[in-house]
Amino acid sequence: MRYKRKIFIYFFLVFVAFALVAAMLQFNREREFKADKLETSLGAYTAIINSAISGNNIDFLSSYITDVLPENLRVTIVDKKGGVLFDNTIDAGVSSKLENHLDRPEIAEARLKYSGSAVRYSDTNKQNYYYYAKGFDTYYVRVALPDDIYLQESLKADKYFLYFVIILFFAALVTISYVSDKFGKAISGLKEFLLSIENNNPEFDKIAFPDTEIGDIGHKIVQTYTLLECRNRELDREREKLIRHFQYLKEGIAIYSSLREPVYTNTHFIQHLNTIKDDATFSSDDVFSMEEFAPMVQFLEQNLPLKYIHNELPIWNGKIEKNGHHFAVRLIIFQDSTFELTLSDVSQLESTKILKQEMTNNIAHELRTPVSSISGYLETIINQENMDEERKKHYLERAYAQVKRLSNLIRDVALITKTESAPSFFVREEVVMADMLAEVRLDFDSRIESSKAVFECSVTNKVVVVGNHTLLYAIFSNLIENSINYGGEGVNISVENYAEDEGYYYFKFSNSGDAIASEHIGRIFDRFYRVDKGRSRATGGSGLGLSIVKNAVLFHGGEITAKSNAGSGVEFIFSIGKKV
Repeated sequence: MRYKRKIFIYFFLVFVAFALVAAMLQFNREREFKADKLETSLGAYTAIINSAISGNNIDFLSSYITDVLPENLRVTIVDKKGGVLFDNTIDAGVSSKLENHLDRPEIAEARLKYSGSAVRYSDTNKQNYYYYAKGFDTYYVRVALPDDIYLQESLKADKYFLYFVIILFFAALVTISYVSDKFGKAISGLKEFLLSIENNNPEFDKIAFPDTEIGDIGHKIVQTYTLLECRNRELDREREKLIRHFQYLKEGIAIYSSLREPVYTNTHFIQHLNTIKDDATFSSDDVFSMEEFAPMVQFLEQNLPLKYIHNELPIWNGKIEKNGHHFAVRLIIFQDSTFELTLSDVSQLESTKILKQEMTNNIAHELRTPVSSISGYLETIINQENMDEERKKHYLERAYAQVKRLSNLIRDVALITKTESAPSFFVREEVVMADMLAEVRLDFDSRIESSKAVFECSVTNKVVVVGNHTLLYAIFSNLIENSINYGGEGVNISVENYAEDEGYYYFKFSNSGDAIASEHIGRIFDRFYRVDKGRSRATGGSGLGLSIVKNAVLFHGGEITAKSNAGSGVEFIFSIGKKV
């Protein structure tokens, strides 16, 4: 069925329904109006009869009614108790024997509302009447007209309105036909436009729209589509430029759909993939089955499909060492669940060079203060030959403290360098975490006692990790040392293994010391970053403690985060792989 016909039928049915409802309402209203007019006339008759009765005998009404009122008018006088005093349609002797009339609908209504009406059948006269009753001081006057054809015709609504509705109906048909034709042309034009797009053969110039608002909308849609087509062609050109750019990049790039289907792969990606893979491959699909990319695949499974729109795109970074090459792997998941994988061949020498340069800059900055202090103390001792022994001892102790600080710095730098540059040199062994924590507790016993700290540990002997004992020890020793140094006197320290799964143990380390401001909490794992530089240097810390903690956690395949609880210290949440 064409859209024009659909619109015509729809408007036709709506108008028919409207016309029927309007006609019914008008007929009922006119009928009510004529009924009110009739009751007004009957009410006037009751008033005339009441005036005639006043001061006269009721028996004279028969002749009065015949002379003054319509001949077919039935008049009944009913007393307040319901007895019939007079009825001009029956004999006087019979009327007094009639049953009580208080239950008659018109009388009952008159008792409540002063007047009442009803259309009903009379058992006395065996005929339908239109009754009207009105109450006076000592009686009710009831008048009635036979409910015959004449009365029904007088109450029937006029047909002029019906004729008007019929004329209006035909006029509306013409209007509806015109309107539906306009609508139909606009919709047909849009339909042709869509079909031409589906057939990849849009002929915009041949599509006609009527000069209406719908036609204007159709023109706007065609113009918008034409503009989108132009922009799509521009995007295709930009896409072609981007693909050519990818071809000339030294990095291997592969783009995948949300279903892991390859969308684009450059030649460098396939080359790097063949360097990593033992046997030759020409498909970028192989990354999902290669053991070297297993952590990346696990990250994909955890994040796809995206459950919500991230403020920051999920990114995974990794490293692959294979066949004498070192590859930096980077995975970015976009908001539409597609993702990009890049492989960069970076030499170990260059990587080490960058790390050494960063470390050298940081170390040079950290060495400046203690070396200057040591030099100053020793120079003072050498230049002042007559210095008393107590003061000389004081300067030597200060110099020794700075030497110790330098020693700790060198130790920490060596440990970080080893975890990043040569993780394979760390020995893996079974470590019972409860025993290792007891060892840490014993080593810090004197400092815990002197600072009046409280140490609580709920880790059981069942928690066993196959990892490096030195790094695991470094995690908890650095966290405890930071808690004592910066938490204040009487700090409560707690270590808890709150959960585990097939691959990881999950730990919570918390202290009740001073909280860390939100602007610092995100950077406390950076090398040499200090929240309070004055206090940190005073305690002799190297500024690498939490960096060592993070590197040690990463070495064991885990993750670590920190949060500051207002007024209740700092809490570290981290995971450690059961087997490295």
